[in-house]
Amino acid sequence: MHGYSQSKEEYARRLRRIEGQVRGIARMVDEDVYCIDILTQVSAVTKALQSVSIGLVEDHLGSCVVEAAKRSDDEGQAKVSEAADAIARLVRS
Repeated sequence: MHGYSQSKEEYARRLRRIEGQVRGIARMVDEDVYCIDILTQVSAVTKALQSVSIGLVEDHLGSCVVEAAKRSDDEGQAKVSEAADAIARLVRS
């Protein structure tokens, strides 16, 4: 079981909403909407994805990392390193 399992439906709902926003942006481009209006929507989608990412990181740390640390120090350290790498990728993007 993954750390986000208890919130799976919430994540799925949020991602479907984001998917709809992205389709809306594509429609805006097709309809030659003003650049700034499109950028505003891109910013909103970016923030929404960042929010999902932060929630997943929190769930991972609170569940996967904690459970691995309970099993052994080595497993815990491996999960911490994995989480740190994922966070670094998020920060760079």
